[in-house]
Amino acid sequence: MTASAPHGPVVARTPGELRSALAGAGRVGLVPTMGALHGGHRSLVRLAREHADTVVVSVFVNPLQFGPDEDYGRYPRDLDADVRVLAEEKADVVFAPATETMYPAPQMVTVDAGTMGERLEGASRPGHFTGVLTVVAKLFHLVRPDLAVFGEKDAQQIALVRRMVADLDLPVEIVGAPLQRDADGLASSSRNGYLSEAERTSALSLPRALQAGREAAPGGADAVRAAARKVLDEAADATPPVQLDYLALVDPATFEEAPADHTGTAVLAVAARVGTTRLIDNTSVPL
Repeated sequence: MTASAPHGPVVARTPGELRSALAGAGRVGLVPTMGALHGGHRSLVRLAREHADTVVVSVFVNPLQFGPDEDYGRYPRDLDADVRVLAEEKADVVFAPATETMYPAPQMVTVDAGTMGERLEGASRPGHFTGVLTVVAKLFHLVRPDLAVFGEKDAQQIALVRRMVADLDLPVEIVGAPLQRDADGLASSSRNGYLSEAERTSALSLPRALQAGREAAPGGADAVRAAARKVLDEAADATPPVQLDYLALVDPATFEEAPADHTGTAVLAVAARVGTTRLIDNTSVPL
């Protein structure tokens, strides 16, 4: 097992430093993040610790997954604060490369997310999942982990990572970590810090809509969608309003819309904007 420094994890900024830090590492678990770490990220690190001898957390704000009108420039960055969090969680290595380290030249070859990557988040954010899968593939090659932990809040993302691993025969076990919520029920997210008090109150309609959908599950897929949409329609008239991007009940393996007669587990997913902040949330629904 890689020994953490007395006051925290080893911080590696280059592939060479990363290789040195992982010498004799044993079973390696990777937690890919973009920093701005919160309680949800802590849960990922703890889960990785259960499965691995050495836990590596990457902190990299990946430009490839941001669109031209998205929040790449203002995305919170505070590596010192992140390292303090990871010291508390006893992570062993922090891989924090500069953008020019990960992309020393324009990225000409990328990982295509296919039709699954064009649905929901992919439809709202064209090219997003190509950027995600490309950086995840690069991290897998650099860290060479035995397993990688991803949060289930990003349900479509983890489904696509699993599909990439299967389709490309990558020797990495993908472990899903349950979605974490703040005390008021809002899904934990680095972007929650953008919300004003009034905006946060409006944003709580997202978890309420998901709960309403779950409670309507005995009535079938259409009842689930109708119950959730009713909550969000009311939230559209709130102050400030919730501007719905999408609400969908989908097959968890393909993210295709679940038909009215769907049986088994489905994912009820929502994305909405409150003020200038875009939020996502989801829940599993047994049908």
